[in-house]
Amino acid sequence: MTMEAPLAIPAPLDEERRLATLQAHALLDSEPEAEFDALVSLAADMLGCPVAALTLADRDRFWVKAAVGPLPRQMPREIAFCDHTIQSSDVMVVPDLSSDPRFAVNPFVMSDPGTRFYAGMPIRVPDLNGAPQAIGSLCVMDASPRSLSPAGEQTLRHLARLAEALIAARAIAKRATTMAELSERQAADLRAKDRTVRQVERLAMIGSWRITLADGQPMWSEGVYRIHELPAGRKFTIDQGLSYYPPDAREVLRKTMAQTIRTGDPFDIELDFITALGRKRRVRVMGEREMLDGEPHGLVGMFQDVTERHALETQLRRNADTDALTLLSNRAAFDRTLEAAIAESAANGTPLALVLIDLDGFKLINDTLGHPAGDEVLRIVGQRLRSDLLNDSFVARLGGDEFGVIVRDEALLTDTEALRVRIENLLTISITIDTITMSCAGTVCVTLRPEDCHTIRDFMHHADSRLYSAKRSRVGERRRGDRRRPG
Repeated sequence: MTMEAPLAIPAPLDEERRLATLQAHALLDSEPEAEFDALVSLAADMLGCPVAALTLADRDRFWVKAAVGPLPRQMPREIAFCDHTIQSSDVMVVPDLSSDPRFAVNPFVMSDPGTRFYAGMPIRVPDLNGAPQAIGSLCVMDASPRSLSPAGEQTLRHLARLAEALIAARAIAKRATTMAELSERQAADLRAKDRTVRQVERLAMIGSWRITLADGQPMWSEGVYRIHELPAGRKFTIDQGLSYYPPDAREVLRKTMAQTIRTGDPFDIELDFITALGRKRRVRVMGEREMLDGEPHGLVGMFQDVTERHALETQLRRNADTDALTLLSNRAAFDRTLEAAIAESAANGTPLALVLIDLDGFKLINDTLGHPAGDEVLRIVGQRLRSDLLNDSFVARLGGDEFGVIVRDEALLTDTEALRVRIENLLTISITIDTITMSCAGTVCVTLRPEDCHTIRDFMHHADSRLYSAKRSRVGERRRGDRRRPG
């Protein structure tokens, strides 16, 4: 029968590497394991020895992993027979320990009854580099001198190989358990993070989305469904997703996504939105292109309900652009709107008129009846200038008792004189304080934009000049009327 070639081991032993390999397998001081107990029992039975053991060589001791017969749990290395075994390349057999000078005075040999026969085979396992390291031995012992036949030696080799296979299987199982535990911890971490993400989505009213270009199938996170007021998990198409936007916003979003797919430029836009329950909201849509193998693969992004923030910002802008007393727009808002209106009129050739209003008699009311009366007059003017007549026009208080109206309605501008009269009629106001009644009216001037007028400064200067002339004419008319009364 052909004998199995023994594994070569480093000579001399690399003790630090050997110890590191032993520690890596976590066998020292471990709990009893039935597989190793069965293997040691099999060795004792097959080789006819009353004592058998699987030992592990630590730095200063041998520790018994499994044993049959009376053996201590551990022993110093300097008296352990197995310390010689781990340094051999094959089975070590000592027929009579008392006759061998290495062991004659060994406490285990000299005790009563002493050990006389020993046979052991090194247990080798690969280190991290794949080199075999002797971490222990499988041995049998007897109280009487004896020999071990070649078949017995081969049996001991086979059993040692089986021990090595058990250790390797144990290491694999341990690694699998560790990986399973790590996987479970990672899964638990992912579940915890997913719960955190869902909580953040709920608190921030935000969600994530993804569209695969190949099949055009959108995927939404729970937060996106929540904003849509739809049950999570519902299947839908891109067109169905876009249907929650008003037509203008829908077209903007469609074009924006197409541009991102084409150019790779990310987008971040805010749009009007209507939920599945018909609620009007304002949403922020962010997205960027996803590439695969150098080709556009999809779009990914975030989706957020910004209704409350948008309303607050709108209110803040409105407050910043609004005159608190009259609730009309202020001068800053007026200038921005007029600049845009001039540019649009010049580009499209559409008519544009600037109406300037100056209150006659306001200063006298203010001086005679007091500032509260003057403020009430200004509030009444604000109310009247917000009438249906000027519903599509931009009305502002420019300062003091001066007001401006930007008119782009062609129907109103077909007869500017009629428009002037109608506005003047709105501004005939009387106020009574403590039995004193006073009245004021407005000087109104409607000025069409000249073709060569392209700036606010030029337009305002042109309109101011005409208003000054109109106001001077009204004063002259009143004075002429006063001179005629006595006659």
